[in-house]
Order: sequence, then structure tokens, then C-alpha cells
Amino acid sequence: MLVSAPRLSRLQSSFPGTPTPTGMHSAALTRPRISGIYPARNQVAKRVFRKTIMSAGAKSPDGRPVVLITEKLGDPGVEMLKQSANVVVALGLSAAELNEKIKGADALIVRSATKVTREVFEAANGGLKVVGRAGVGVDNVDLGAATEYGCLVVNAPTANTVAAAEHGIALLCALARNVSQADASMRAGKWERGKYVGVSLVDKTLAIMGFGKVGSEVGRRAKGLGMEVIAYDPYASEDKARALGVQLVTFDEALAKADFFSLHMPMTPGTKKMFNDDAFAKMKKGARIVNVARGGVIDDDALARALDAGVVAAAALDVFEEEPPKWEGHPLIGRPNVITTPHLGASTQEAQEGVAIEVVEAVVEALAGKLSANAVNAPMVAPEVLRELQPYVVLAEGLGKAAVQLVADQGFADINVTYSSPRGDDLDTRLLRAMVIKGILEEITTSTVNLVNADLLAKSRGLRISEVTVRSEGESVLSSMSVSLGAGKSRFSAAVDKTGRIYVEGTVRNGRPYLTKIGGFDVDLSVEGSILLCRQRDQPGIVGTIGMLLARDNVNINFMTVGRTARNEEAVMAIGVDSEVPADTLMAIGMVKGVLESTLFKELGA
Repeated sequence: MLVSAPRLSRLQSSFPGTPTPTGMHSAALTRPRISGIYPARNQVAKRVFRKTIMSAGAKSPDGRPVVLITEKLGDPGVEMLKQSANVVVALGLSAAELNEKIKGADALIVRSATKVTREVFEAANGGLKVVGRAGVGVDNVDLGAATEYGCLVVNAPTANTVAAAEHGIALLCALARNVSQADASMRAGKWERGKYVGVSLVDKTLAIMGFGKVGSEVGRRAKGLGMEVIAYDPYASEDKARALGVQLVTFDEALAKADFFSLHMPMTPGTKKMFNDDAFAKMKKGARIVNVARGGVIDDDALARALDAGVVAAAALDVFEEEPPKWEGHPLIGRPNVITTPHLGASTQEAQEGVAIEVVEAVVEALAGKLSANAVNAPMVAPEVLRELQPYVVLAEGLGKAAVQLVADQGFADINVTYSSPRGDDLDTRLLRAMVIKGILEEITTSTVNLVNADLLAKSRGLRISEVTVRSEGESVLSSMSVSLGAGKSRFSAAVDKTGRIYVEGTVRNGRPYLTKIGGFDVDLSVEGSILLCRQRDQPGIVGTIGMLLARDNVNINFMTVGRTARNEEAVMAIGVDSEVPADTLMAIGMVKGVLESTLFKELGA
């Protein structure tokens, strides 16, 4: 069974009146039927969470919590922390020393160098209540172990937004005027005015690829430089873009129109090496690229080829797929037409101080028993509850991932989740809703979404969410659930239902989640791995031909199923694949006689 509303309320409190983060728009999350969210229960949740966080008691004689800081933190943050906690600063600890020191701490604050491994949580023996990451990424923290040991992990995701945007603009200007190259020439004792003639920014078109917090701040500043600004982000709000004087365009339109590109998209399966040979071939000759996002969104070898061909005139890179990069043999570092900096986007005095204050506030809130909006993992859930919910949790996340991967460039405006359950309106859907949001947002952002922050993150992106519960027969707590998106266009037209919405539906059988419907087509797909979808005419030969194309690239098939509307009419074929399908193979599949369209679901589940 699913956990009942009173029990689930102990795991989460809602955040009425939570302010929208700076630079983000908001929109109401509408719920035609609301279940399980009551003010009294919110207070119970806060009291229980406070008891959970502080149950072991502070570890200092004066009753105040002990906070261990293992890396340099801005002085304003440290001074703020000292007002409510006993602060121990111990820099440069070895792994063994950290495991020893952690035994006396209620909270730990780190940057990126300290590795907070499972061994750290084991050494703390359940006494560590909070880990604060002074920055955005939490790759150095074992989130699974943190949750298992009941430790909340918080980060500081907003304080470095302006600093990153300013660095992007600095690189943009340096790129246009050859500042780095001219400086190197002067240092070598040369005076080469004619060699380093640049280009003006005014009246040039800048394409911002990823119009989130940093991207929108770059757009604001670029407008001040007299640039025409367009943006590609399928999930950005038209209202937000319009307010900044920015036009939202498709990916291909951005490639064709822009003189300059400023990259701010997250690193996801869908954006990995998004800037490849095909993308560079569609750009204007002489385009210039700035990347302060993630190194993996650019195919380094493809960019090197575009620079050699003159398609891309120059590039400025602050991020790399591997950091620090391997210097020897790197295709981009050391080129005269490439500016490189060592991931300096957040490296300003003000940003460092802001990050320190933001992470300290989150840690102090958590130690006081408050649920922080900066939490990147959920509070500890009892093992028996996790076992009860797990199949439905995986289903909800998988449906969210599947739905959003079907969205075309125009994006989507709203989400509807429908539950069929014998419990009817008594079904508490908060965890399932959070997992749907997680599945959607983690495909398009770098945010870690969970029970604590799902609604806030959805609201900050302007997503309207509605839920409907339909009473059904049976003994299972949930007969089925569906997710539909109000999207302008789908990558796979068969996924659009009769109302014009992208629609996916699923259920759980024998403890395993299955995708049972895509648009108007019945399917039977285990929610796991990557799946190739083809809409085709129901005729002989197609299955074999596609199988041969996949075999040619050594792509193994782990299952195949076909659902059709009627004999000799249209069908949808789903093929489970064990590895990535190359782009040229996908194109070849689309050209097979009888295949009407195809697409690929990536990493639907574990």
C-alpha cells in the first residue's frame, strides 16, 4: 500500500508564501482536488522533522550544535554561524582525519574538495544531521548514504548567479576584441595592432542557449550592450522572455541566426554534446561561442574541426568535460583562437561571501528543525515505507521522464497527473507528484528534485500542475496513473492524444512499473533503460530491417513489443536497447520504408 496521509505528512511540510527566487517568475500550482495537505499536519511535520534532526542532541557542553568546516568559507558566513553554533575550522583534512573529526559534529560544511563519502556517515554513526555544500553541485557528497543515515544535505544554488553571468559577459567582450591574445602578444614584446582587429557587439545577435537564472542575467546585460538577444530553452516562459525583450526560438533557428552564442544549459542526457558537427554546420560562418555552463554540452573534437574550418571564428571556455582537463593532446586548450579560464564563473569576492551566507542560513535552518528550500535530498524515510512506495515512485518518475522527452522545441505550459485508485480522494499523492516533477525537471535542469523542494522548483519555472484522482476497483493502492503535458508540439506525433496533449500512462505489476499507453497506442514497456519508439505501418519486414540497422552498430536489443490500432493500419513498436543509438542510425531508421517517425527515450529508469 501507499503510505497514508497522516504518516506521509511527517515526511514533508509545504511552503505557503515561499518567495520566488530572484530572477524567476512564478505561477500558481492549481489542484482541482487537494488531498493530504492541511495546516495542522504541516505543523506536525515540522515538529517531527525538528525532533528527527535534533534527536541525538548537540555535542557541545553548552548545548549548542557543533559545526565542522573543512574548506575556506567566507568570513561573513562563519561569523553568522558562530551566533548559533560552536564552529570548528579544520582545513586540509585527510580522509582518515575527517572520519575522526566528524564524530564530534552535528553539521559539516564543505566546498568541492572534501569528499563526503559513505565512510564519513558511517564514522558519524547517525550523529551527523546536516551537510552543507557551499556551492551548487553535490557530486562530492554521497546523497544515498546521507539519506540512509538520516542526514539532510543542503546547497547554495543562487548566490553565484550574477557572478557567473558577469563572467560570461567578460568572456564575450574578450572574445569579440581578442583581449587575451593581444595581452599575450604584448607580454611577448610585440605590438600587433593590425593582427587583433575585433568585431563590435552592438547590433549583433546573441543566442542564449538555456534561459534560466544565469542565462536571463546574461540576456539582461547583453541588451545593455546593444545586442539583439534571442534564446533557446524549450522550458522557458514566454512572459519572462518578453519582459526582458528576448525572443524565444527553436534550436535550429538559434543556430542559423546568431553571431554569438552564450551557453547556459544543464548537463543532461539530452544536452550531452549538443554542440556537435551537425550543430556547427548550421551556424553562420564566423560565429563565436562562450561556454560557462558545463563542458560536456560541447563535443570538443567537433568544435576543433569547426574552428579549423573557420565556421566558428573563436571560442571562450570556462568549463570542461573533465576538470582539470588533461593538458596534453587537448584539442582546444592552447589554440590561438580559444580563450580558456579555470572555471571562474563563481569566483568573485561577493559571490563567495554570498555562497557562504546562503549555505550557513540553510544549515542553521536545518539544525533548528526547519525544512530548507535548498535541501537536495529528502528526510529519512522508514525502510518499510520505502518498500511499500518504491514501485509507484519509480513509475511516477519514469512517466515524468517519458512525457518531457516527447516535448518538441516549443516546450510545454502545464502538467496534469491523473491517478486511478480504490482510495479515491483519500489517496495522498504528494510523494508521487514530487516524483513526476523530479522526472520532468531533472531532464531539463541540474536541480536535484525531491519531496522537500519539488513544488517550489516547479513554481519557480512557472509550471501549472493539476491533479485528478479517479476512484477505481481493485485491491492495489494505485490501479494506474497518467501524465499529460500541454505542449505545442511533440517529437513523436503518436504520443499526442485526441485532446492535443502529450499523454503517457502506466501501472505496476508484480512490483515492477510498466508504461502501458503512449498517446492513443497501447504498449507494454518496462520503465527502465533506453527505448527506441517507431510509428509505422503494420506491414512485414520493418522489424527485421530495424534490427539489422541496430546490429550494424553493435546495439543490443533487450526486448521488443508492438502495439497497433488495427490490422494493416498503424502501429507503435518499442525496442529496448542496451547502448546509445548513433544519430545516423536513428536517421536511417526514419528512412526505412513504412516507418512514419521515430524517437528515443533515454534512461527512463534504473
